Amino acid sequence: MPSDYISGSGHKQFYRLTTSSLTRNKPLSLHVGSVEEIVTNALEECSKMKEPILFFHEMNKIAFKVIMTMFLGYATNDTVIASMEKSYTDLFSGLFCTPINIPGFAYHKVVKARKKQVKEIQGVLGEKRERKRNDPNSKIDLIDVIREAGDSKGEKLDEEYIIIILVIHHGRASSSWFFIFLLQEEQEKIMKRRPSSQKGLTLSEIKQMKYLSKVIDETLRRRTNVFALFREAKNDTHLNGYFIPKGWKVLVWQSAVHMDSEIYPNPKEFLPSRWDGFKPKVGAFLPFGAGSSTCPGADLAKLVISIFLHCFTLNYKLEQLNPGGPVNYLPCSPDPADNCPARIIKIH
Repeated sequence: MPSDYISGSGHKQFYRLTTSSLTRNKPLSLHVGSVEEIVTNALEECSKMKEPILFFHEMNKIAFKVIMTMFLGYATNDTVIASMEKSYTDLFSGLFCTPINIPGFAYHKVVKARKKQVKEIQGVLGEKRERKRNDPNSKIDLIDVIREAGDSKGEKLDEEYIIIILVIHHGRASSSWFFIFLLQEEQEKIMKRRPSSQKGLTLSEIKQMKYLSKVIDETLRRRTNVFALFREAKNDTHLNGYFIPKGWKVLVWQSAVHMDSEIYPNPKEFLPSRWDGFKPKVGAFLPFGAGSSTCPGADLAKLVISIFLHCFTLNYKLEQLNPGGPVNYLPCSPDPADNCPARIIKIH
């Protein structure tokens, strides 16, 4: 795996490709209907299950399916996506383990998971290549745009680079906690304003969800999605009484920034209202990173979260089997240790 595609110029190349793919060729508005369908079908399936589900795990599965189908194509087999999700879960769970590649160790499981996921992605790309050969006018997906865009030298990216994009740059889902804090009033008002001839959610309606946007920002503040940001000092720097020499590596812990009482009064309280007229200064709100390394899928992530919450709060309620259960705070941020066993109950 070429190391320059993990950081430096390689990261900039990935950022350019993914950003242009998400905003230029296929605007987010074109995905609203398809994302809503995936979310609606998944919630309906969960509500019909006789046994309790692991809510946190199921919501991660929904988010993974949305992202992968957008990149690989909506015709991608559900069985393939489910298998890829399992591989990705195994891969992520061992990212912070000791690198001992011996059976029985977590790292060995990670290596096996990555090999399996690479094979699965290669299979999908092979099918898409064959489909394109037989039908040059077949539907173009985000991964096709990235492949055709080429690298910095104008050459088309081969499958190894495509796989790096999907495996390394795929962020873990954050949507699992958001439903807890949301009120239905705003969503119901939007539904009442909707013309009778309109079917499904629109991007225009999502932009009207002002309170929902505050809920999402407050949740992203409380539940940071990654462990930390890794940076390098470009110059000798003096910061808060400390000297950081040029070339030293700097680790930015987002959770500490987001829980700073000087920036966010009463930081342990969940207060969507704190975002009323509040715009944090640069470096004070880092849910998707910062600078040139900001996650290119930030808008996409918020879109998916908004659609999920809209569908969930209007049509379902959650009955937790173990409210107030144990919480894991490592390696990244608070997650329910028991994956939140619960029942999803349809209310409409």
